[in-house]
Amino acid sequence: MTGTVLFDPLLPWPILAVLAVVVLGGVILAVMRGLSGWALRGAAGLVILGALAGPSLQEEDRAPLSDIVILAEDQSASQRLRDRPDQTETTASAIAATLAAREGTEVRRITIPDGDEDTGTRLMSALSDALAEEPRARIAGLIAISDGGVHDADLPFELPAPLHVLLTGRETDWDRRLLVKNAPAFAIIGEPVTLTLRIEDSGAAPGDAGTAPLDISVDGSEPQRFNVRVGEDIDLPVTLPHGGRNVIQFSVPEAEGELTDRNNTALIQMNGVRDRLRVLLVSGEPHAGGRTWRNLLKSDSSVDLVHFTILRPPEKQDGVPVGELSLIAFPTRELFLEKIDDFDLIIFDRYKRRGILPSLYLDNVARYIRDGGAVLVAAGPDFAGADSLYRSPLGAVMPAEPSARVLEEAYRPTVSNIGNRHPVTTAMPGAGDWGRWLRQIDVAAREDSMVVMEGVANRPLLILERVEEGRVALLASDHAWLWNRGYEGGGPQLELLRRLAHWMMKEPELEEEALTAVATGQSMRIQRRSLSDSVPPVTVTDPSGDTVELSLTEVAPGQFETRYDGPEIGLYRLENGDQSAVIGLGPAAPKEFEATIATPDILGERVASTRGGILRIEDGVPRIRTVREGRPAAGRGWIGITPRGAYETQDVRQMALLPPWLVLLLAAGLITGAWLREGRR
Repeated sequence: MTGTVLFDPLLPWPILAVLAVVVLGGVILAVMRGLSGWALRGAAGLVILGALAGPSLQEEDRAPLSDIVILAEDQSASQRLRDRPDQTETTASAIAATLAAREGTEVRRITIPDGDEDTGTRLMSALSDALAEEPRARIAGLIAISDGGVHDADLPFELPAPLHVLLTGRETDWDRRLLVKNAPAFAIIGEPVTLTLRIEDSGAAPGDAGTAPLDISVDGSEPQRFNVRVGEDIDLPVTLPHGGRNVIQFSVPEAEGELTDRNNTALIQMNGVRDRLRVLLVSGEPHAGGRTWRNLLKSDSSVDLVHFTILRPPEKQDGVPVGELSLIAFPTRELFLEKIDDFDLIIFDRYKRRGILPSLYLDNVARYIRDGGAVLVAAGPDFAGADSLYRSPLGAVMPAEPSARVLEEAYRPTVSNIGNRHPVTTAMPGAGDWGRWLRQIDVAAREDSMVVMEGVANRPLLILERVEEGRVALLASDHAWLWNRGYEGGGPQLELLRRLAHWMMKEPELEEEALTAVATGQSMRIQRRSLSDSVPPVTVTDPSGDTVELSLTEVAPGQFETRYDGPEIGLYRLENGDQSAVIGLGPAAPKEFEATIATPDILGERVASTRGGILRIEDGVPRIRTVREGRPAAGRGWIGITPRGAYETQDVRQMALLPPWLVLLLAAGLITGAWLREGRR
C-alpha cells in the first residue's frame, strides 16, 4: 500500500498565491504594530489557504508486475548453415530457462523467418512488432540470437531496454561467392554483350586461392569451364544464340571448407532481340498492291528494305531508254548469289519468270530456304500460268501446287481450324468482320503444309510450310492490299504481315510448338502451345534433381497452361514431348547468402546505443545479470537486463486532509484565540 498527497484547489493557483501574499502582509503588519496575536492570525490564514488548496490523501493497493525479456531467434536461410541451427536452439533454450528461473521475469520467444520476396533477415521489424504487443514499461531486455546478417538494421524506432546479440557461427568460417555486377535485360542476337563477374572470398579464407574454375552454361546445355582469378573483376563477352529468353548460368564449384555453395551460382535471363530485319522485296510488275507492301515494310523502323520493281520485261521493246526505267541496274548476281544470305526475309510479289532471274539464281534461293532462310510469295495470276515460280527450282520448296485456275469472285478470308490454333492467325483483330477480296489462285496444299487461312469455298488461301531449316509462306491472292485501303471495312493486313515475318524469322513467341514458363517469385506459369488437340503432362525437374509431372489445361485453342510453386530457388528444367525449356526461380544467390559470415558490424551501433553487447556463442552461453538503468549492460561472458519495477494498481482510496468542519473549527478557534490574547493587553 502506498500513500500520496494530492491537491485539488478550489481556486486557481495564481489566486491562492495572491491570497498567501495578503496573509503574509497581514502577519507582518501585525508584528510591526506589536500585536501579540500575530502568530495565531498567521496560523488561521494558513488553515484557510490549506483548505482552499484542497489537500487529500490517496492510498493505492499495488501489485508488482513481472519484467519481460524478448528472445528473438533468427531462423533465416543463412542460419541453417552447418551447426548454426544447433547453436541457436541450444543457446535459446539455455537463455529461456535462465530467465524463467528468475523471480518476476517472463520470456517472450519470437522467430525471424526469411523475408518476403527476398528481402533478407528482418530482425528489427520483428522486434518492433513484438514491442507493439507488450507494455514498453515492462521490457527489461532484448536478446537476439543471429549471425548478424540483418537487412533492416536502420529501421527507425526506439528500443526501451538493452539489446544484446549472440552471434552464431565460427571465427574460422570462410565463404566464396560469385557476383554478376551488370546484366542487361536485352541483347542483340549475334552481337557480344559484356558482363562483369567477380569471385570473392570472405571470412578466414585460405590465402593461396589464386584462381578458381568457372562453369558457363546456356539454356541448361553442357557447361564450359574456365579458370579465372579470385578477387578480380572479369569482363566476359557473351553472345546470345537465339531470340527470346536466354538463360545463362554461371557457377563456381564448391571449394573445400567453404561455408556454403548457395552463392556460387548466378542465373542471368536475357531476351535476345534482332537488331534490324533485312528484307528483299521483288515486285514482278507495277500494280495497285505493290506500293502497299512497300509502305507496310517501310513503316517499321526495325526493317531495312531493299525493293526492286520490274518495270519492263526483257522481251518488251517500246523504245524507252534503259536509263529512264531505273536509277540503277537490277543487281541480280549480287542479290541472289553473293549477298542472299544477308537477308532475313525475301518476298516475291506477283513475280513471274521472264528470264530476269536465271534458274541458277532461283536454285540458290531454294538453297537459301533449306539452310534456314525465309521466303514469302504473294501470288497473283502469275503463279497460275506457265511462267509461275512453281515451274522453277523453287517449286520443290513451295507449300502448294497451282491448278492454273484463277478465281475471279468476291469472298471473305477466314481462319481455318488449324489457323485458330496457329500463332500466326489465332486471335486476329476483328476476326469474322473483314472486308472481301476479289481474286484467288486455286492451289492444292502439300500434305505436310499448314493451311491457316481459307478463301473461296474453303480453298487454301494462306499456306505455311517448314523446309528443312527454313520456312516458306504462300499467300494465294494478290488482293491483300484491299484491307490496307479499307475496302468494305478492311482488315488486319499489317498485323498479319508482322506475324508472318516473325514466324518465318523463327521468333519464339510465334512458334506453333513451344513450351515456355513465366516466373513470379517462387511461382511459375507453364504455357504449352501446340497444334494438337491435347498434350501430355509436363515434367518439371527442380534444382535438386527431383521431378514432378503436371497436367496441362487448355485455356484457348492450341494453348495449354498450368501453375507450379517451386520448392526452392534455382534452375528448373521443363520437358513436354519433344519440347523443353529452362527457367530460373528467384535469384540464384538470394539476399540471405550475399554475406554468410557472422559479423557484429551491422548491428554494432544499434547495440551500443542501448548499452548492450555482442558476444559469440562459440565462447559459451553468457551469464545474465541485473543492472540499473543507464549503466553498461554487457561485459565479458555476461549480459544484463534492467528491472523496470512496473506495477498494477488494484484499488484506489482518497480522503480529504482538511474537511470543512475541521477548517471551520480551527480557523474560528485561532481567530478567537488571537482576539482574546490581544484583548488582555
